[in-house]
Amino acid sequence: MDFTFTEDQLAFREAISRFLMTEAPPEMLREIWDTDDGRSPELRGKMAEQGLTALSVPEAQGGLGMDDIAWSLLTQELGYYAIADSLADTAYVATGLLSALPEGTPRRDEMLSRIAEGNVRIAVGHSVNPLIADVHLADVVLLEHEGEVHGLRRDAIGFERNPSIDSSRRLSRVSFTPSADSLVLDAGQGRAVWAQTLNRGALAVAGQSLGLAQRMLDLSVDYAVQRKQFGKPIGSFQAVKHHLADVAGKIEFARPVLYRAAHALAHGEAGADLHVSHAKLACCEAAWLAGRHGIQVHGAMGYTWEVDLQMFMKRAWALDSSWGDRAFHKSRVANAILAPDAAIGPQYTFAE
Repeated sequence: MDFTFTEDQLAFREAISRFLMTEAPPEMLREIWDTDDGRSPELRGKMAEQGLTALSVPEAQGGLGMDDIAWSLLTQELGYYAIADSLADTAYVATGLLSALPEGTPRRDEMLSRIAEGNVRIAVGHSVNPLIADVHLADVVLLEHEGEVHGLRRDAIGFERNPSIDSSRRLSRVSFTPSADSLVLDAGQGRAVWAQTLNRGALAVAGQSLGLAQRMLDLSVDYAVQRKQFGKPIGSFQAVKHHLADVAGKIEFARPVLYRAAHALAHGEAGADLHVSHAKLACCEAAWLAGRHGIQVHGAMGYTWEVDLQMFMKRAWALDSSWGDRAFHKSRVANAILAPDAAIGPQYTFAE
């Protein structure tokens, strides 16, 4: 079995990385986040032109038809460059939800086509998230109610803005009244769709967290090379090396876990819940450690607004509990591996 990425997947990732490096530097993000909306329509339009919004939309609706494995690469880039929630929520999570709806569902194909074109924002509200990202700009809000899928325009719901420690996040607490007009899918079919949506949301956070961890490690290494004490770069001191090596190790152990979860989702494996929760825990732990050790390497300066590290550190903190906190995902892992019939062992990793 070949586990390597295709040339197209790697080329797409490299192209997106170069694009975001140019179009979304930290100084530009600071300016965007200082605005009331916290979003840039110009940047969103450029990302749509690059094909980001069309990535997983089916080809029949004008998309590229790529799967969760491709997103496991892309979300790392979104994390590395601290791109806000709305892109992944619309282009990946909402697209997956809409694609899972039965064919013929009203407005399904229309919404998928609009996502591919990049001219719609969709916010997704799952019961695991008390706060929903980017409702204030969403054209459509997809919400869960007792397993049902409801779709409403923003002006048909009530929402209260909630501040976040992460300047890139725009969170709201939503209230709405379910009705026959807003119902998209009943609870019988909706629960399975929401279970997939939860896994995609958690996988998106895992990928972004891994990208954040890598960015914080890179920033810390750069600082350790430039900052000198006693006439030597602090990176030459053994204690600093150990901190950075610990982070590098966490990242390298988390990355294959992320890819394993993406493979499970893409192929509809029965154990996808376990793999996604494992990835969420491993990647968020890597990001948490990268932030903690990054602060120790930078000293008190790492907390200040002028230093880039704090942007990525705060985002890692905020995303840690998004789409299920650690207790939730540890519980899913425990339920899977402690089950009487649990398939534990290397021979079960991939079915032949």
